[in-house]
Amino acid sequence: MSQASAAEDTGASLDHICEELLNTVGGELNAEAMSRLNADQITLLAYQILRREVMEGGFIQLIHNGYGPFIFHNPFAKAIRLWGEEAEADTGTAILHDFSKLIYKGRKLFDQEGEALTHPCTDEEFMALYEQHPAFDDLDDEFIDTEEDITATIIRYIENSPRFR
Repeated sequence: MSQASAAEDTGASLDHICEELLNTVGGELNAEAMSRLNADQITLLAYQILRREVMEGGFIQLIHNGYGPFIFHNPFAKAIRLWGEEAEADTGTAILHDFSKLIYKGRKLFDQEGEALTHPCTDEEFMALYEQHPAFDDLDDEFIDTEEDITATIIRYIENSPRFR
């Protein structure tokens, strides 16, 4: 299997798991659905959102589309770090710990520059945000370089965690 096929399979597996989870609470992540999910399930859905947004358009797109507070002002990074501590015992990898550090870096940038990224704008103005806020480039690159390993580790964690059974 090629590396691209493995990444697509990993992403498809994540999407399938999240779709099944969302279907149990009405098919959409909203306040009512979140009240019926546990913290781990919300963390998983937050990761799927982050992954989709960053892979399509980077952290700037994630923030512009309104997900900045959901990712950066909730205990998402801490939950990922804790998953990493549990996963490390099983897999010997620190990939989720490193990913949580990336999210904390993103939070600092979001707190500094996020307001400028959330204003309504034209497509042209949106594209200019990438040039106006280059600090997010390193975050995008780091996530994209490690996304496949992060996603695979999260899927293994979910499959082995009694909190998801």
